[in-house]
Amino acid sequence: MPRQGGPVFVELMPLLARRTVLITVAKVDDKTIRVNVIPTQAKADENPALTTPLTYTGSPEELDAELGKHLAGYVQTHQQTASTLAEAKATLEAAAKAAQEEAKRKAEERKKVTPKPPATATTAEPASSASPTPAEPAPSSASTGTLGLFSTTTPEPAPSQSKGGLAL
Repeated sequence: MPRQGGPVFVELMPLLARRTVLITVAKVDDKTIRVNVIPTQAKADENPALTTPLTYTGSPEELDAELGKHLAGYVQTHQQTASTLAEAKATLEAAAKAAQEEAKRKAEERKKVTPKPPATATTAEPASSASPTPAEPAPSSASTGTLGLFSTTTPEPAPSQSKGGLAL
């Protein structure tokens, strides 16, 4: 709930604590003026939402009576936005750090679990054992995991007909 609002510069003090604020005043017509309150960027990487200006247009009497109240609400909203953005940034940074640590931990686990290639065999096997013998049947579709659904041979591509340089 916005505060009641008081004198303009009293209401600007919390905003001025962290940044410079530009104030422009322009005459719109004989009975109306426009006041712009523009907070400047405090840091190069700051969210642009924190530099959203407040513009208030009215008669000098209205501005005298209402501008302090509007500034109070504006400053309160600005502070809440800054706080929310800081919390979101901290949450994202913590999540990123946790994800990096988790990825590092998993990579270290994989290094530990990955079996090392066996050393050279101490017993030599005969050269004929490299090809299947009648005692060792060739792998069937059941042993290759296809369950007879797919052929183990590659089909020949169908010949294409050419008409006018395009393959059909």
